[in-house]
Amino acid sequence: MRHHFWLDPDIHFLNHGSFGACPKPVLQAQQAWIQAMERNPVAFLSRQSATLLRQSRQRLAQLVGTQADELVYLSNATTAVNVVARSLDLRPGDEVLSTSLEYGACDLTWQRVCHAAGAIYRQVRVGLPLNPHSVVSDIQHAMGPRTRVVFMSHIASTTALILPVAEVVASARQRGILSFIDGAHAPGQIEVNLDALGADFYTGNAHKWMCAPKGAAFLHARAEHHERLHAGVTSWGYAREMGASGAGHEGYTGLSVLERRLQWQGTRDLSAWLSVPAAIDFIEDAQWQAAAQQARAQALELMQQICERVNQPPLGPHASWARMVCLPLPHPVHQAATVQEQLRNQDRIEAPVTVHGDRAFVRISVQPYNDAADLQAVLDASIWR
Repeated sequence: MRHHFWLDPDIHFLNHGSFGACPKPVLQAQQAWIQAMERNPVAFLSRQSATLLRQSRQRLAQLVGTQADELVYLSNATTAVNVVARSLDLRPGDEVLSTSLEYGACDLTWQRVCHAAGAIYRQVRVGLPLNPHSVVSDIQHAMGPRTRVVFMSHIASTTALILPVAEVVASARQRGILSFIDGAHAPGQIEVNLDALGADFYTGNAHKWMCAPKGAAFLHARAEHHERLHAGVTSWGYAREMGASGAGHEGYTGLSVLERRLQWQGTRDLSAWLSVPAAIDFIEDAQWQAAAQQARAQALELMQQICERVNQPPLGPHASWARMVCLPLPHPVHQAATVQEQLRNQDRIEAPVTVHGDRAFVRISVQPYNDAADLQAVLDASIWR
């Protein structure tokens, strides 16, 4: 499958989880959208884009199990977290409950928002190796009368573990608490059914495991929350509610408040969002799907081999992993930067060294474009010695 990608043949690219890698057919689709826009930028952006984006969201909605009207495109999952966090009108003493496994940029977002509001951002410590039942129980016990939001990852960035979000979402709803799931790594890697999950808010990246171009992500919000969400930039999408009139928003009459506020932000390149259907077609191809199943098995086998070599257990049961796994390092945390340099410069492996607590790991992403030589390079790497 590697011939479908522009990846450097001189490196072992095992870091799809950071920024993804976009296949050539999807990049060709993106270029076609750019050319369509440039034939008449005014017609494309002012009169056609709303319909084209709706069609793209309909294809996305089929993949993630929801309705197009409850989805809006954004540039990345962190942007979506900021949109929701800054729209919730937190009050002094309110609590946002999270876990100790969250992505750093999202932690920073909640810390800033809570600090400004006089609210509390509290993280429930997740013990490792992961026990999914304990995670649910610990979060349930942490929910209190001032808990307004439970925020957690579907797949944790640092440890690559799949977390028990369905049980947490159900518990939060029973208690009248909002739930927000960060699915940055989930769509395209594991099955996602947003209507069945029932979270109040869910964000996912399309540029990672869905293999869409960079800058493609989405926010899903249940219909009852659309009015409370506000964009970081006020543009023509606010014209109707502000009683304004004028040119620049003719293609956005009759749209939902979610589309108007968050989708229409003035001049921007929409080609990544419009290329999402092409990316979905690529990853839903039977050959890719079969190879993806094999890639997961290879990732699990590689993790098991390394864990046995360094005499450390995996961070969780096999059911808690997809195609992205964490390999425990036999080095102290303070050597993480040195290990990262060895991987890149000596072993020609592109993979991140991550840190959680007092432990360091190599996070490996195995995709259908990876071959036996890539996996062997990890086993032969100098960092295990």
